[in-house]
Amino acid sequence: MNYQVSEKKGETRRICLREIGETGFEVVVDGQTLHVDAVRSGPTIYSIIENGKQFEVMVDEKGIHGFDVMLRGQLFHLEAIDERTQLLAGSAAVVASGPQTVVAEMPGKVVRVAAAPGDAVSEGQGVVVVEAMKMENEIPSPIDGVVREMAVSEGQTVEAGTTLFVVEPPPPG
Repeated sequence: MNYQVSEKKGETRRICLREIGETGFEVVVDGQTLHVDAVRSGPTIYSIIENGKQFEVMVDEKGIHGFDVMLRGQLFHLEAIDERTQLLAGSAAVVASGPQTVVAEMPGKVVRVAAAPGDAVSEGQGVVVVEAMKMENEIPSPIDGVVREMAVSEGQTVEAGTTLFVVEPPPPG
């Protein structure tokens, strides 16, 4: 399967992933081929062996195409789009309309609230930070707009699916 992978507001790489057996993968990144063994060792943890070196990677899904990847102490915010989705996106753009409710994707503790009702926010701007599994996850606004409702406060524990905030698009005009 072919993917376009980009770090948020960074460069885009073309990745081809081909499964070889139960745990083996051939990964081609911008034309460079790697052979790796990968085994899921927890809900978000993968044990990887590449060139005889073993390391762990934490992968936390962020929405449909987004991923936070922790590799060797570095956190990467990635977006991966397969070829089919990319072609469909080019033919018919999805437009969010009306208020957008943002929910917690996993249980955690709110460690920071960076906006209040009435504040203008940009798409991708961090609005709330939730600590989950000893990692701080910045939850961004899905659209340009105004925070209509802030449903959480600092120190609050949230469950998956809990509403964090609601952003309303600016009025037309």
